[in-house]
Amino acid sequence: MSGIDTEQYAARLTAYLHALEKSNVDEVVALFAPQATIYSPLLGWVSPASFYRKLADASGNSKITLLDIFHSSQGSRRATAYFRYDWVLKDHSTVSFDCVDVFDFTVDGLIEKLVIIYDTHTIRADLGDRFSKACSEND
Repeated sequence: MSGIDTEQYAARLTAYLHALEKSNVDEVVALFAPQATIYSPLLGWVSPASFYRKLADASGNSKITLLDIFHSSQGSRRATAYFRYDWVLKDHSTVSFDCVDVFDFTVDGLIEKLVIIYDTHTIRADLGDRFSKACSEND
C-alpha cells in the first residue's frame, strides 16, 4: 500500500466516526478529498459537504459505537468501518442499526469515495421518509 499504513487508516476512521457522532460537519468534510463522492442508501450519490450538512440538519444527539475496522487484503487503499449507529433525528425519532462504511483513500490519506451500507428496511419502517423529506427541504 502506498501512502498511509493500516494504523493510520484506523486512526482516520476513528476520527471520522467521532466527528460524525458530534455532527461536526467541518471536521468530517476536512477528511475528504475535494472531488470525493459518497453513496448513501437513502440519498444516492452526493458530495460530502451536502451529505453531512443534510445529516447534521436532520439529526439530534446520536451515538456511534465502533465494532471493528477492516483493511483491504488486496493491497488497495481501502478500509471499512463496522459500527452501531444509534441515530436520533431532530424530531426525537430514533433508530438503531449496524452499518458498514467502505472508504477508498487517496495516496495522501484523504477519503476519495465512501460507500455506506446498511439494511434500509428497518430504517424506512421506523422513520418512513422523514429523513429524505428533511433533506429535500434543505435543497
